[in-house]
Amino acid sequence: MPRRRDSEKTGDRLERKYEEDALFKEKDSDMFQVIEAVFDRLTLQGMYRLLKKGVVGSLHGVVKAGKEARVYYGTAPDGSELAVKIYYTHTAEFRKGMIQYIEGDPRFGRIRRSPRSLIYTWTQKEFSNLQLCHRAGVRCPRPIDFTRNILVMTFIGEAGEPAPLLRELEPEDPQAFYDDVLGQMQLMWQGAGLVHGDLSEYNILNFRGVPIIFDVSQAMLTAHRLAPTLIERDIENINGYFRRLGVETRDREELREWITGGAEDLYTDT
Repeated sequence: MPRRRDSEKTGDRLERKYEEDALFKEKDSDMFQVIEAVFDRLTLQGMYRLLKKGVVGSLHGVVKAGKEARVYYGTAPDGSELAVKIYYTHTAEFRKGMIQYIEGDPRFGRIRRSPRSLIYTWTQKEFSNLQLCHRAGVRCPRPIDFTRNILVMTFIGEAGEPAPLLRELEPEDPQAFYDDVLGQMQLMWQGAGLVHGDLSEYNILNFRGVPIIFDVSQAMLTAHRLAPTLIERDIENINGYFRRLGVETRDREELREWITGGAEDLYTDT
């Protein structure tokens, strides 16, 4: 009996492999044509899994390509727009700084330090952070699913055209936009229990005149020892950008207390 079960399992694996191979070789499969030249077979298998689950229906062109990942425009089987972020698994420079943003986070326990495992954990972390932000009401992409180095979320933009970065499109009313960004920072800290840690005009979208926060992979829990340093960095970045637009920014210490709710132990050693 055990041998039979083992044989059945082997048969199931072979069947899945044949299905995957057939899909990979299908010339009309836009989904795999757009990624197979850049990503490895394990990534293609991850995409196959999302396809079989009905998470992704079609994958189209790249809307953002960076040193860490590529973001593709996609659609779900029901036609809704998706952003599919695929992290590179071979970028050594990117992986060097990951550990400090993962260690000490109770959500992930023991961290495997192999390059691929780190990327997989990083993807899971961004998904988890997006969940916390979305539940708290922070304006951000809604996380839908993830597997391995692939993160699927709602697409921020219209008809396949991504919303512009704040860097690319200055707000019509900089003062109101600044106040709105500060409100999102406060909601992120007090509602989601997170600090972004890399907030700037490069990871805020200006969508229909309101700020949308994205790229939260490095965001840390507010209980983490790095949180005080990260909130200071965010405040400095945001105040610096809006000052250049002529906005009367708030005092750094006053702002820190307002965002964090006056956390008394924020600067105690842990």
